[in-house]
Order: sequence, then structure tokens, then C-alpha cells
Amino acid sequence: MPANEVICAVGDIHGRLDLLDQLLAKIQASTQALTPRMVFLGDYVDRGPDTKGVLDRLIELGGADPRHKFLRGNHEAALLDFLDHPDDMTDWLEWGGEETLISYGVSLSPIKSPADLAEDLRDAMPDTHAAFLRALETKFLCGEFLFVHAGIRPGVPLEEQNEKDLLWIRKSFHNAPAKNHPPYTVVHGHQPVKTPQDLGWRINVDSGAVWSDKLSSVLINGADRRFITT
Repeated sequence: MPANEVICAVGDIHGRLDLLDQLLAKIQASTQALTPRMVFLGDYVDRGPDTKGVLDRLIELGGADPRHKFLRGNHEAALLDFLDHPDDMTDWLEWGGEETLISYGVSLSPIKSPADLAEDLRDAMPDTHAAFLRALETKFLCGEFLFVHAGIRPGVPLEEQNEKDLLWIRKSFHNAPAKNHPPYTVVHGHQPVKTPQDLGWRINVDSGAVWSDKLSSVLINGADRRFITT
């Protein structure tokens, strides 16, 4: 990490505002005099009970410090696809979308079509939330660290990476042979693990918060890496 940067990257939140607030307090207590740039790795929405509250908090954080970075996860992409093409994205409702609808006060009446639900969600969602979701970035490179939601396609230059891989890739990235490891450390979420992993060439901070009650982050300061978890 460059000498003037201290970064704290946060894994998949999935509607757990309670854990996000706990983690932010713990980060503040742990860093003391440091003021890290926060990098959120995506999957803020779905599955957990308070997607709306999570987005409110992230927007508040971004307004207070424009250095913070907010990346897109596959669940944000799916939510936007549902808003734009509801009849083609009904699977989103089973991926945790119903919890997101409930958090915005949208009724899940069985007589409603996907188009009706999408319209209700558009009406219920504040304009600031829609703008935030559509402005999310897919990657952030800082020094020798690449921050991304899921990972990268091994052996493919960064500028040629496919957005779908950045949001969805799993096994072919996790199991990449050493000869295909990138020239930077990849910090990612997307794949729940019992405890955060520092594997040298990649760091996974998705500790399955929505099921485990553990939301995790990694603090990177120079060459030092330290996990902070609820």
C-alpha cells in the first residue's frame, strides 16, 4: 500500500445494518489516530433484514468522506436487472430479493406480477439509493492491491477483465495456478468462509455475515494486514 494510504476493506454485508454499525465502531476503536479509506466490496443488499438501512449508512459515509470507495457486487447487479427487466429476473426474488422488498415496505402480495413488484420498489426506493446503486464501480486498484467483489479471470490483463467475472467468478479464480497469479494482491468477498483468509496473493473477507453474525474487514497499512471482525 502506498505510504499515504491506509485502507480498510469490508466484506459482504447483505442487509445486516446491525453488524455494519458494530464493525465501523470496532474499526474506529482499533485504528485510533489513523483515518482509513473504507473500501466496501459489494453485496450490501438482499438476504438480511435491512437493505434500506445499509444503503442509508453507506451513502452517509460517502457523503462524510469522499475518499471512500463503494464497489458493485453481483447482488446489486441483480437488483438493478430486476428493476430494469423484472420478467427476466424473477430468480432475484429467491436470491434474497424478497427481503430487500420488505425492507422498503413493498408488499409481497401473491397477486402481484414481477413488473408490479419492480414498479413498487422503484416508487419506494429513494432517488439517492437508485443513484448510489447505478454509480457503483467494479474495481479499485491502489498500489499493489486490487479490490473487487468476486475476483478476476486468471491470466487476463486487468483492462481486459469481463464485468461478469469481476462480480461472479469463483473456482477458476480461487484455484488459479501460481503462474497465473496477478502482479497485485486481490482483496475480495463473494465466497463465504468461516474466517477471513490471507492467502498471500488474495485476501477473502466474506465471512458470511448474514448467516454467521460475523462481518469482517481487512486493514492494510503499508505492508501490514490485519483482520477486524465483529
